Amino acid sequence: MAARLGPHELLHVFSFLEARDLLSAAQVDKVWNEVSKTKELWRQLCLRRWSSSKASQVVLGTQKWRQYYLCRSELEFRMESGRPEKDFICRAISGHTGEIHGLSYISVSEYQFDGGKKSVVCTVSSDCTVRAWDLHEGVEIWSSPVQPAALVNLVTYPQLQLVVTVDERGLIKVWKAENGWECASFCLPTLSSALEACNHPEGPFLLAASAEGVLYVLTVPPLQVVSTVTLFPHHSVSLLCSPDHQWVFASVQDSDLSPKVLSTHTLLHPSEDEPPVCSTLPIRHSSRACWAPEEAARLTVMHKNDNSMQLVVTTYELGAQKSRDRMDILVKQIASFLLPDTTRPPHLMKGHGSQVILLVSGSELVLFTVHGLQLAAFQDHQRPIMAMWVDSSCVVTSSFDLSLRVYMWNKENKLPVLKSCYHLLGGSHRWASGFTHVESDSMSIVGVEARSTGTSILRVYHFRVQRGSEECVTDDGVTSRTNSHICRD
Repeated sequence: MAARLGPHELLHVFSFLEARDLLSAAQVDKVWNEVSKTKELWRQLCLRRWSSSKASQVVLGTQKWRQYYLCRSELEFRMESGRPEKDFICRAISGHTGEIHGLSYISVSEYQFDGGKKSVVCTVSSDCTVRAWDLHEGVEIWSSPVQPAALVNLVTYPQLQLVVTVDERGLIKVWKAENGWECASFCLPTLSSALEACNHPEGPFLLAASAEGVLYVLTVPPLQVVSTVTLFPHHSVSLLCSPDHQWVFASVQDSDLSPKVLSTHTLLHPSEDEPPVCSTLPIRHSSRACWAPEEAARLTVMHKNDNSMQLVVTTYELGAQKSRDRMDILVKQIASFLLPDTTRPPHLMKGHGSQVILLVSGSELVLFTVHGLQLAAFQDHQRPIMAMWVDSSCVVTSSFDLSLRVYMWNKENKLPVLKSCYHLLGGSHRWASGFTHVESDSMSIVGVEARSTGTSILRVYHFRVQRGSEECVTDDGVTSRTNSHICRD
């Protein structure tokens, strides 16, 4: 009679198995079942499949590695399949009496399946209110008192549970996300052209640019002025903070003024004798820019070439060179390519990973590497794309054709492959004119649906994850669906 393997030998053998094989092994007997549930086996599977996952985030709450793997696999299965009622619940949420100008998640975007996570967004509107919404329940959590002017933009600090809004007159306010209480306020001398949240290692702060080209650096939550810098006098400025929160990209769209990169450290520690450390990029007529999410400081800028005839996409790596009494910004160009002449000027631009750029021109979505290799092109919408959400799992586009298109990443190849999956359709064309905004977290997709009456509603698609179904664990993914899914009022 052959000797049976003991628990230690089984554990070694099981370390070479995939999730589907471990689930099968658990059915053999009691010993195999116990060994197959060993924490370290599932931890390695999680980190191997989702290399971007931080261990500190995965073990939050009461969830365990096996539960995390099964639940996240189920979530990805349902997001890729997109079957109404079975995979997601669709809700239309109304409350604003005006047009929604912006939305942002206030819930922490982490994969938690222990029942403690809720998907919550905040919105600002021309009806002069900021509101918070529970997307799973489909209800309004709170609404602010009516403000003196229409609210036009917002940013959120999920870790602090704070919301920052600005109105059309330049009045900035901080609100507590749990109850809508006002915490602080600060008024710009003119209207705001940009707001950017920055979670710096030294503490969170807010970047606010005025329409006169002045950058204000404010503490959060008290909104005390740390420093001010005149960037581009009498011009509206766009701002982008780098993933490591060490750099700020500032530009004036389609201007002959060259964009700038500033050090956030010197913005937070202003000197009376020296301006903040800044570097001017050697380009003009910049129109769009994005940071590579998986790189600390890789910046890609779309601009016109020297004769202003063609669009160029250039990628830079940023670094700091410190000496005894000063710091210089090192800007190194690592790639550049011309966009094809047949490409319409893109109006949306996002980065994915470290090598991929997503561009939207009209109703077309095109993927390039930073070196100019075209990876894919999609024409799934009938009308122009108005907004695009990109994260490590999916891409979602919103369009005036009253649909959202869901795409999923497949990272098994050397370069990421984006797969077009299905449409999520909004309400009736009789009442709605299209989707203007879209965002997503790990559990839901939410779009702003503009109404013909001049108002807006939220259209929410909340994905079901019940217990981590073992049927959703496959070795080669799940077959994509190409049907459209309608959610009517």
